[in-house]
Amino acid sequence: ELQLEESGGGLVQPGGSLRLSCVASHYFFASFGLDWVRQAPGKGLEWISFISNGGVHISYADSVKGRFTVSRDNAKNTLYLQMNNLQPNDTGVYYCRIHGGQPSGQGTQVTVSS
Repeated sequence: ELQLEESGGGLVQPGGSLRLSCVASHYFFASFGLDWVRQAPGKGLEWISFISNGGVHISYADSVKGRFTVSRDNAKNTLYLQMNNLQPNDTGVYYCRIHGGQPSGQGTQVTVSS
């Protein structure tokens, strides 16, 4: 079973940036397409990005397109999410997951507030 652990969250002012990381426990990491999803307070999971196993195919939710960039380093078993121009409605717990699956980690909290 592929275990994923997120990190890199924090408190940032509107317009600021953060880079999230997601490290996998298993060398089969490179076999999987991966999603980033988030959960705002009191709401369900929102899908925000996908990257294919080789990194060729990438897609984003309209809410983050042009501000967030997903990437991966299969040699390091690590997935990244560069988040720029963060806004208060980006606040939430961010998770990575195998494409279409359920998050396996505890997530990382992102709070955007002045």
